[in-house]
Amino acid sequence: MREALDRQTALITSLPREAAQRVRDLTREGIIKGTRASEVAAEIMKTGEVTEGRANTIARTETSRTATELTKARAESIGSTHFIWHTAGDSDVRPSHKSLNGKTFRWDQPPECDPGHHALPGGIWNCRCWAEPVIPEGD
Repeated sequence: MREALDRQTALITSLPREAAQRVRDLTREGIIKGTRASEVAAEIMKTGEVTEGRANTIARTETSRTATELTKARAESIGSTHFIWHTAGDSDVRPSHKSLNGKTFRWDQPPECDPGHHALPGGIWNCRCWAEPVIPEGD
């Protein structure tokens, strides 16, 4: 999970590298402590490097991405190789994500969820989708 999040930190291009790493740490800690994305956004704003809107987008995206990576790590630890893509189910869902809803994918082969972007649910900007692990049947 940490390795995947470290790779994703490089995608935060609107913040200096140190601030991006701080966001990664905040979101990882936030998942453990139950911190809301709005609290992470407030911390991002303290850098003075981004607007409030951009801070909110980064916080929501990184919180969602971190939650998905944690789900993936937990699922893979018990032998899951696949997940089912689920959307938030409202009118704000992107058409490309709507077409993925209910479909099954491999954890290690995320689908193209936006043109040119392969990601797990919740893994790209403002994505509110989530992954349902497919749990292998016991022996």
